[in-house]
Amino acid sequence: MSEQLMNAMINMQEQEALALVKEMMANQEDPLKILQICTQAMETVGQRFEAGDYFLPELMMAGEILKQVSEIIKPQISTVPGAETVTAGKVLMGTVKGDIHDIGKDIVTFLLEVNGFDVRDIGIDVPPAVFVEEIKAFQPQVVGMSGLLTLAYDAMKETVSAIEQAGLRNSVKIMIGGGQMSDKIRDYAGADAYGKDAVAGVALAKKWTKEL
Repeated sequence: MSEQLMNAMINMQEQEALALVKEMMANQEDPLKILQICTQAMETVGQRFEAGDYFLPELMMAGEILKQVSEIIKPQISTVPGAETVTAGKVLMGTVKGDIHDIGKDIVTFLLEVNGFDVRDIGIDVPPAVFVEEIKAFQPQVVGMSGLLTLAYDAMKETVSAIEQAGLRNSVKIMIGGGQMSDKIRDYAGADAYGKDAVAGVALAKKWTKEL
């Protein structure tokens, strides 16, 4: 059923995808596993977009399906083991300049909030200067930068550089995430860590806020 769901997502089969999610939930499948399957499908959609096989309507359609899936499973995520509340921790989340994808960012934000973090989501297509302004105003311990496409690589590097030039780099831990991201891009951008999925992002935030 996992493979069926992934194929339905990749091929924009909205009704089939939603029906499969509901069936998997009824069968007591781990909601985080379902979410992981869907985000992996989005990565494939993003790759096809960059290759010129898919276009903006397909990208938006896939995002809309994922948004509907997340609405179905959100009520269950808050009850899964490990969703314990923490007493402190601020996380600033944003999709970097040039990228308009927000589904993955929204999922990470939701999971962070479930785990008790105070999260400020500054949206999509966020210029480096706005990240700097928001860090000064919100004073988070953790900054999360999201991006689905390869064009986000340079934007992430520029944002980290701007944070450093503003004298704020030592006061925050920076994580990156998104479809085309990797440890290699983390190194290129100058971030502290790469979160391969939303659960990894939450784990990083927990670890860092305990250390700082």
